[in-house]
Amino acid sequence: MKIQFDSSLEYQGDAIKAITNIFQGQEICEANFTVYSPEFLVKQQNIAFNEIGYGNRLTLTEGNIIENVQNLQLANGLKPSNRSDVDRNHLDFTIEMETGTGKTYVYLRSIMEMYRQYGFSKHIIVVPSIPIKEGVYKSLQITEDHFKELYDNINYNYFIYDSSKLNEVRDFSTNDGLSIMVINIDAFRKSFENPDDAKKKANIIHRYNDKLGYKPLDLIKNTNPIVFIDEPQSTMSTPLAKKAVQGLNPLAILRYSATHKKDEKINMMYKLDAVDAYEKKLVKQIEIGSIQTEGMNNQAYISLLDVRSKGGNIDARVEVDVLQNGKIKRVKKWVKQNQDLEELTGRIEYEGYIIKDIYVQNEYIDFTSRNEELKVGEVIGSVDDKQIKTALINKTIEAHLDKELVLNPQGIKVLSLFFIDSVGKYRVYDEDGNPSLGDYAKIFEKEYKKLIKKTKYASLFGEMKDVEVNASEVHNGYFSIDKKSKASNKKKNMNTIKILQVL
Repeated sequence: MKIQFDSSLEYQGDAIKAITNIFQGQEICEANFTVYSPEFLVKQQNIAFNEIGYGNRLTLTEGNIIENVQNLQLANGLKPSNRSDVDRNHLDFTIEMETGTGKTYVYLRSIMEMYRQYGFSKHIIVVPSIPIKEGVYKSLQITEDHFKELYDNINYNYFIYDSSKLNEVRDFSTNDGLSIMVINIDAFRKSFENPDDAKKKANIIHRYNDKLGYKPLDLIKNTNPIVFIDEPQSTMSTPLAKKAVQGLNPLAILRYSATHKKDEKINMMYKLDAVDAYEKKLVKQIEIGSIQTEGMNNQAYISLLDVRSKGGNIDARVEVDVLQNGKIKRVKKWVKQNQDLEELTGRIEYEGYIIKDIYVQNEYIDFTSRNEELKVGEVIGSVDDKQIKTALINKTIEAHLDKELVLNPQGIKVLSLFFIDSVGKYRVYDEDGNPSLGDYAKIFEKEYKKLIKKTKYASLFGEMKDVEVNASEVHNGYFSIDKKSKASNKKKNMNTIKILQVL
């Protein structure tokens, strides 16, 4: 299945113009610089050869830029920037777009437009993490045919920065066409100049390389790139990261996110927030499923929060369900030895829960007419966390299969996502990097195999004989740690998703 892109969406066009028209009046031109041959090549070949480097060149005056910026902001219903906020040598602008409205597509189109209109050929996309880096690269791949059709078979080069492939950095600086580099902030934020990293090694991008004949960063700086920041609230979250981005010697910095920090919405050029996106019918209504526990108020709930010895008195802090004005309210109370929790709460469910002893050293309490002991951090009468997670996973699978019954006949693929709290709860790695199932993955497969046996899903699966294999093939996860493991770093592992993908 090939994704079809629509280049005529008005709101995306407005977002693209909000950036490209900042440079309205810029003539098509480029900057040239000399890239000297590496010293070791000269010695080996007894030939000195130099290359021409190509970079971006800004010809507009500061006044032109300020006028363009303020006109665009007024047209987009935004507060105009002050003249002091727009410095020709430090151009920094913000685009706010709600998740799901095509933010990545918009900034990739902006790159194409700026190359076509002004000849700006060197662009760097800075991302906060490996998964986002891979996602941006995938977007470049799947939009390539679309952009070539849209921009008269435009020829351009794009790559992910890799410190083991520094020749790509040299090619970036010497290529006279459109070049796009995607780089993770962690790949260049550590330099020898940073005091915090004095005892650490600088990123390779800051080190002189014999084969390259330069520090890779120096070649990049000479190109005066336009730098696109994906998710700046994460990418530029520290002073060190901000300094690193400035160290790229950018012609302009363009920040794209749905959730900019309030104090870093610098020179806002376009804004499409959640309300705007919903009113324009750009995002669908979100359906929220929840798990509720029924009948839990029909039993005693006791959580031991703390024990203490104060002034010769020993007491414990508990959380219990108290009857107040005809309603049950969960409250925290300090209790002493011989405290009757039935009297404290006014509820018969606590019958027999009379505090026998409070143990400060081992931090637990026991009861006169009950066998339970309760340690600090433990709870009586609550639903087990694993039960809740199991119910949520079960409900998601069931909702997913119900949607497949409706959408599969229409040729529409259903994808359900889980956002989890820990990689280790889904996937566990041994010393050699071989993955095995974590708790969530085990729960998923168990619940999946139970649900697909229901009669109503017979049309989806038919006479499925090998349930075990299918259960393992319908879910997968994508985590940054996968790049570090040995056995799991295989593309085929990422292509087995049939029904559910866990993120």
